[in-house]
Amino acid sequence: MLMRTDPFREIDRLTEQFFGTTARPAVMHLDAYRDGEHFYAAFDLPGVDPDSIDCTVERNVLTVRAERRRPAGEAVEMVAAERPMGTFTRQLFLGDTLDTDNLQASYDNGVLTLRIPVAERAKPRRVAIAAAGNGRRQIDA
Repeated sequence: MLMRTDPFREIDRLTEQFFGTTARPAVMHLDAYRDGEHFYAAFDLPGVDPDSIDCTVERNVLTVRAERRRPAGEAVEMVAAERPMGTFTRQLFLGDTLDTDNLQASYDNGVLTLRIPVAERAKPRRVAIAAAGNGRRQIDA
């Protein structure tokens, strides 16, 4: 018995994995970087109502959840529905060197930006060195 398979099945699977589906949206994209004494994480969330965004830190795990909804109402008739809808979630594991108690968040032009200061204990500091006969000196650690 010869079984026929859909030649586009694998392409459809990969496309759904990358772009998501209506039932399971794709993960939100992010940029993460350090600039001086702050760590930044910028999440792409276009078309998301800021009130639907939930950002939590538990231990060293940062979780961002957001929801994009379709327009609703009796007079609404969808003509095309290609944008992923639903709940988006992303988790980041943060190092102990970040001061998560002073995390700041802003949402502008569809981008959620988190600004987390580097903890004092992780910043470079001067260490006093006792030198025999010469007194104390400081060097950068």
